[in-house]
Amino acid sequence: MKATEDLIQEHHAVLVSLQILEKVATAIGAKEAKAPGHLTELLDFFKGFVDRCHHGKEEDVLFPELERRGVKRDGGPIGVMLAEHEVGRGHVRAMTERLQALQTGDAGAAVGIADQARAYREMLVAHIQKENNVLFPMADRLIDGAVAAQLAEQFEVIEQERVGEGKHEAYHAMLHGLMAHYGIA
Repeated sequence: MKATEDLIQEHHAVLVSLQILEKVATAIGAKEAKAPGHLTELLDFFKGFVDRCHHGKEEDVLFPELERRGVKRDGGPIGVMLAEHEVGRGHVRAMTERLQALQTGDAGAAVGIADQARAYREMLVAHIQKENNVLFPMADRLIDGAVAAQLAEQFEVIEQERVGEGKHEAYHAMLHGLMAHYGIA
């Protein structure tokens, strides 16, 4: 499998998680008892899978290889992707802070969670479209098969070191459970 194919497959899971996030934020606003726990699970997914694993593969392996092949960071597509990764991290931090406030009795924090969830979802959906439709096809044109295979091997190392054995599967099981709970097909 090409490295970009791995990232695109991961994007599918991220898009599902964003659908769930929308439902969870609504459920928190409706004061459903299980919703804060579900948000805790999603925040772990966003920090562990999306940021440490997925963004780690891009930032530490793919983007440097693209830079070596002439793709610009500053003023170019890599810089845009990196900036959006930081914006996403900010939304996840804000949701985490608002969830803590909610759990300590701040009922108004539910609105902040919903606002951050919406902003994170909108940003990340657009970000994924840019990567899938612009950056990854560019990478496939610039990186030959042998180097792409090396990148895929480096991706496996990142997954093992940053997420850990079996955690990838556990994240997917968690997403499937939440999809069933919230009626997402």
